[in-house]
Amino acid sequence: MKDNLFYKKGLNFSCKRCSFCCGHSPGFVYLSHRDLMALCTFFHLSIKEFVETKCRWADYYYGAKVLALTEKKNFDCGLWENGCSAYEARPIQCSTYPFWSWMLEDKQTWDDCAKDCPGMNSGRLWSFEEIEKNKKAYDDNIPLKKEEVEELIRLEENKIN
Repeated sequence: MKDNLFYKKGLNFSCKRCSFCCGHSPGFVYLSHRDLMALCTFFHLSIKEFVETKCRWADYYYGAKVLALTEKKNFDCGLWENGCSAYEARPIQCSTYPFWSWMLEDKQTWDDCAKDCPGMNSGRLWSFEEIEKNKKAYDDNIPLKKEEVEELIRLEENKIN
């Protein structure tokens, strides 16, 4: 199957810092366990404080509620402040963009997405291996369900008391 992949010789991408992927339209930045812990550490906040101030619950598959970052009224990411305020600890979803599995389905989908992202199809050539590594990281980054977050908060509070 990998012989049929349109990106087997790599793809060009260099972020132009336009911020289009960080806002402008409704969307979700889902947070995995790794993402949540990295962001809590970065902002020096407890899990409960981070969730209460920087997160929201998003509907997900099969009726699940999962953790996501807040959005501003203009649809910008809640962490966007003339740049990502948590760039060094940004979620996997953000750091793997644009090498998301659904964007790599076929050349047509990639080129359609590139109409909104000036960094796609320009700049640095990413190797097939680099693309596949990012794609796998994106696919493996499972959002935390509400029950899982509530349990993490309980465990954290029990540690403190």
